[in-house]
Amino acid sequence: MRKIISISFISLDGVIQSPGSPEEDPSGNFSQGGWVAPFNEDLDNHLMQKILQSTDLLLGRKTFEIWESYWPENAGNWPGINEVTKFVFSATREKSNWVNSVFVKDLPSIKNLRDSAGPDLKVWGSSKLVQLLLENDLIDEFWLLIFPLILGTGKRLFGEGAIPAAFTLTESLVTPNGVILVNYKRKGPVKTGTIGK
Repeated sequence: MRKIISISFISLDGVIQSPGSPEEDPSGNFSQGGWVAPFNEDLDNHLMQKILQSTDLLLGRKTFEIWESYWPENAGNWPGINEVTKFVFSATREKSNWVNSVFVKDLPSIKNLRDSAGPDLKVWGSSKLVQLLLENDLIDEFWLLIFPLILGTGKRLFGEGAIPAAFTLTESLVTPNGVILVNYKRKGPVKTGTIGK
């Protein structure tokens, strides 16, 4: 069985929209696009290299379309991006000229993909897809890059429908400019109790 690993650049208030540039995803009149750029040098470290290691990808349609317009011609910045299989969750698209792109249309297809043999599946951004996966208890691991910013508006990583789950911190790093990189792996159910007893 493969693991599904969610990777997100995230603000302190949970926003993951348009981190790379103002043009990336301005939907909903989001005006803070490109908020990762001032921290770019902070992210050039061994932990980021580990996150970028090639495995298969599972992407929402909008994230895929942003990547599809950039990465095929800029693969030197991410060796292996063209070669890995890119599974795209979409009800409207069925094909792409970007090599190794495969389209999946429904949740049972994602579950079958997770249960199949093969490398782990990394989900970058893809806020709607991540929320669907959380609602169906399908995320095994998080890589979060938490930035010392409050953005106020924008698409968020966690919605209201997530199934409660506990995670264990396995790796972390704080950069000089305050970006926190953390890896959380699924631990089990949430345990509750009363403080002091």
